[in-house]
Amino acid sequence: MIRIEDVAITLGDNEILSGVNATIEDGQFVGLVGPNGAGKTTLLRAMNGVLTPDSGRVVVLDDAIDDLSSKAASRRVATVPQDTTLSFDFSVRDVVAMGRNPYRSRFGSELGDGANDDTSAATGTDLVERSMARTEVSEFADRSITEISGGERQRVLLARALAQDTPVLLLDEPTASLDINHQVRTFELVRELVADGKTVVAAIHDLNLAAHYCDELLLLAGGSVLASGPPTEVLAEETLREAFDARAVVSSHPVTGSTYVTALPDRPAQNGGTGETGGRIHVVGGGGTVSRLLYLLSAAGYEVSVGVLNEGDSDLETARLLGLDVVTEDPFAPIGTEAREAVERRIREADVTVLADVEIGAGNLANLEAVAEADSVVVVEERPFAERNYAGSDAAVQYRSLCERGAVVAPDDLLSTVSRVI
Repeated sequence: MIRIEDVAITLGDNEILSGVNATIEDGQFVGLVGPNGAGKTTLLRAMNGVLTPDSGRVVVLDDAIDDLSSKAASRRVATVPQDTTLSFDFSVRDVVAMGRNPYRSRFGSELGDGANDDTSAATGTDLVERSMARTEVSEFADRSITEISGGERQRVLLARALAQDTPVLLLDEPTASLDINHQVRTFELVRELVADGKTVVAAIHDLNLAAHYCDELLLLAGGSVLASGPPTEVLAEETLREAFDARAVVSSHPVTGSTYVTALPDRPAQNGGTGETGGRIHVVGGGGTVSRLLYLLSAAGYEVSVGVLNEGDSDLETARLLGLDVVTEDPFAPIGTEAREAVERRIREADVTVLADVEIGAGNLANLEAVAEADSVVVVEERPFAERNYAGSDAAVQYRSLCERGAVVAPDDLLSTVSRVI
């Protein structure tokens, strides 16, 4: 569908892109990722023909985009820009209808063009209405574009691009102005469009959204392609360090299973700021709840122990892979006296004890009672206690008490919280 062939672009005295090569297959969702200033927006502008490369070319459907007329290019590629500023006082419906301009003659009638054989004005109107419905902007179709929020304008511009009815859709930070609910809805819609056969390229700031939704990633850094391929290959820790000059740990998200990137703070410093390990942490969890947290804490430089874990637990495999100190028990066995004493000893030695989203049942009562002896407790919750309906049991009473005396945080806030506590 798209070939980027040795593209180089200089703006003013700054070389933005240099020798960029990539191939984007038909019906793929490709994410452009990279640090600010890497050239993501510039590459998108070369792909839609707005910028002409100093050397190289962008080929869309076997034609160099620069060789096409403006209307012909706009029948192949639609763009949703990052800047949603619109100063003219048209209605939302009129703005979306502007997506039909590439198919209109100068007298206003719609023209056919090969694969997009849309010669009926009624069909064009239908596309406008369907596009507004898919992007959830129909409810304010008659309002002025200047009277709606930035997030709503972003969705209007997406509707305009859908009404343009092109095989290729380019998105420049499509969720930058959206709340988390509409971020997810937007990417779900894009996935539907790709399933219908559209080819989508999007500059995406959020690496985790890119990893979850994109088929492939193109990582730009310093104006060139540093890595390309599936998210699992591109989002490697060493590659991210090179691209972003930052420390990060890459793991699998415990719910979605997709690649998940967590930026790490500077290593905790003790002993006069030597940068050595920031302290000891004991983690209580299991049943698949703590693997990602073990990766994060270990990568951040803490001395980590974990347990009690039953043999066969997936978290135990992770702990052994990381070389951590683990307290174990036989498969499906209750926590025995020896294991209980071992855990209590590690909790006493730890600077912080992390309780990781445990199931609140009788099987974990011994673990919860052991955590009660800790000096500092951080409770990590994927699900709020109020949603668990365990009220009244001994384990629930113990868990609620731990929540009241410790810090209750989401997984992404664990490192910053532990750093403050220590």
